[in-house]
Amino acid sequence: MRLDRLALRGFRNYVELEAAFVPGVNLIVGDNAQGKTNLLEAITYLSMGRSFRTRREQELIGIGAPFAELEAGLFSHGREQSVRALLFPGRKPRQLYLGGVRQKSAAELAGVLTTVLFCPEDLLTLKAGPAARRRLLDNALCQLRPGYARALSEYGRLHDHKNRILKDRYEHPDILDTLPEFNLRMAQTGAVLIAYRARYMERLAQLTAAYHREFSGGREQLALRYQTVSNIPDPLAPQQELLQRLLEHQHSHNRAELESGQCLSGPHRDDFDVQLDGVSLKGFGSQGQIRTAAISLKLAEREIFRRDTGEEPILLLDDVLSELDPARQDFVLNRILSGQVFITCCERSRVTEIGRVLTIDHGRLLEGA
Repeated sequence: MRLDRLALRGFRNYVELEAAFVPGVNLIVGDNAQGKTNLLEAITYLSMGRSFRTRREQELIGIGAPFAELEAGLFSHGREQSVRALLFPGRKPRQLYLGGVRQKSAAELAGVLTTVLFCPEDLLTLKAGPAARRRLLDNALCQLRPGYARALSEYGRLHDHKNRILKDRYEHPDILDTLPEFNLRMAQTGAVLIAYRARYMERLAQLTAAYHREFSGGREQLALRYQTVSNIPDPLAPQQELLQRLLEHQHSHNRAELESGQCLSGPHRDDFDVQLDGVSLKGFGSQGQIRTAAISLKLAEREIFRRDTGEEPILLLDDVLSELDPARQDFVLNRILSGQVFITCCERSRVTEIGRVLTIDHGRLLEGA
């Protein structure tokens, strides 16, 4: 997996950008608010079909720009490929292209440009609310499994529609007649999501624990615990069993949903807990322990991508090294020398010795200083 070139027009603060990259380490240097993170955001957008920073695509279009265009030339699955996205203001839908052919959805791009992103916010993910950890799972699985990406999109659509039914039922009582159909379809799609997540979490937990043992010198034992709908004791059970459990959970929460006007049952509330020596990091982990766990988790994610695709995913490190002490920096740097890596930072450091330096200045990319 290799990103050779990137072209941006009207994206964030980039009026126009044409950039070429090396197969190894690309160090992106610049002061704050110059566009370093925007560059990584563009790469991940072409990888996942969405931003890791906002759900509002309008925010991705530069001020005064009529549209935003992102295009990448890459080497993937043994051949040269291209991915392109056009984003428009207002309600006009975006356009996604693979090899010049328009695609129906972002799910069609899965696996073409795989990326693993590690940003400062990831250091807070383990202490934040469940939504941040679900995004972590979704971002990985949408790239690895096109079927998951399609199911997640469908589940989101059903969830939004069901919430509208619950909120509008007082003004339009007859709308409740459609609720059983939506419950069934949500349970069917939800069972698919849980099955994917449970199997991915099983692998992620094993690899994360191994990295953390190495990271901590064998002094700490880390474990991940996937948490889904409360009446599902085994998320690795067959999908038919998961479906039945989800339908039962919906039935038991039917009255509460009608009273609250919102959907209370389903995997849209999933989470996972990170435990260190049996104690949850969410409430009791130190800053150092959280950083170590977050790094181990991302390294494990990268290894799963490599094993599943046969290619090294592109690693994106957004101003992360500055958050780490020298020992943790060494641990990370010793494991990123394979594959293509993009590192953003405000100041040059010894990292410059292992890669090519590109400087960002007000949305312009310059070679060297």
